[in-house]
Amino acid sequence: MYSLIAALPLSYFSEFPQKFYDAFILKSRYKNIVFGLGNTLMITFFAVIIGIILGTIVALIKVTHNNDKKKLRFLNAVCSVYLTVIRGTPVVVQLMIMWYIILQPTNFDRIVAAVLAFGINSGAYVAEVIRSGIQSVDKGQVEAGRSLGLNQRDTMVKIVFPQALKNVLPAIGNEFIALLKETSVAGYIAIQDLTKGGDIIRSITYDPYTSLLAVAGIYLLIVMGLTALLSRFERRLHRSDNR
Repeated sequence: MYSLIAALPLSYFSEFPQKFYDAFILKSRYKNIVFGLGNTLMITFFAVIIGIILGTIVALIKVTHNNDKKKLRFLNAVCSVYLTVIRGTPVVVQLMIMWYIILQPTNFDRIVAAVLAFGINSGAYVAEVIRSGIQSVDKGQVEAGRSLGLNQRDTMVKIVFPQALKNVLPAIGNEFIALLKETSVAGYIAIQDLTKGGDIIRSITYDPYTSLLAVAGIYLLIVMGLTALLSRFERRLHRSDNR
């Protein structure tokens, strides 16, 4: 960000007040940014929920099958195909397939297509993170739970999963931050997200600096805020372990 500012022409700084006025104040053009930010946050929020639910289900199916090869063979095969396809293709292609091929003939909104595409994409990465977290828990913990009379489901929910969550929290947090930034390609299906809002202003003012640097700054502030919250939550988890 600082290198981008340093690369600005010197004449830009003397003209900045006028450029700022033209980009955001004139004709209330700042509303493009506000509206786009709202769409970005909404898509990210619901995609995160889908990613958590889908990723957890896939991870549990993979772990169950790995522990007993006779269980969930078909579902494990489906999950393997899902992980391979989603992790092996670009998210922007998945987004366009979701809208132009799957949902465009229906009455669904473009926002729904974006939420589903980003949520399904995120779920594939969350699944692998959670699966690695579950497998990182010592098998003695599972044996201890079973010796206490807990069945497999209760052992997973009450003993294994809480410990796995603490192990994978930083990785999941990074995945959600990456998801927030990935939503910047939502404009490919004509959604006015934060990035598209800045680009609309750029196309009107013919000034590529002011609006796009503002968009970059907003993304940076959101990511810094999320990083701080995740770090604080992680410290609380560590303190609870030490008590």
